[in-house]
Amino acid sequence: MLDTPTTQPICKDEDAEQLAVLKDHLIEQSTANRLSEVFKALSDPNRLRLISLLLENEVCVHTLEAALGMTQSAISHQLRHLRQLNLVRFRKEGRHVYYALDDEHVRDLFKQGLLHVKHG
Repeated sequence: MLDTPTTQPICKDEDAEQLAVLKDHLIEQSTANRLSEVFKALSDPNRLRLISLLLENEVCVHTLEAALGMTQSAISHQLRHLRQLNLVRFRKEGRHVYYALDDEHVRDLFKQGLLHVKHG
């Protein structure tokens, strides 16, 4: 449950100055679009399971395939989508391709969502 706001409620009919201050917090449309794409990507259960495997480790595609019981093609498709949104990164070592979360923001976002679901 969210904490009770520390400021007074805002109503445009009552205070135009507060409305202007509130609008300072409004994110730009392009930012909202990009954030929406990230949340769409995270709305897929298979992608979330992939991310859970990458939380603490860099993992090769073959191992992800074995752990998830999915085809390599299906995993590659999901990873490509996550890569396009900068949620995961990869590196090649010989014939192996290793994936990891792109940064701590992705890890934190996942963990906060998981905490919310488990304790929410």
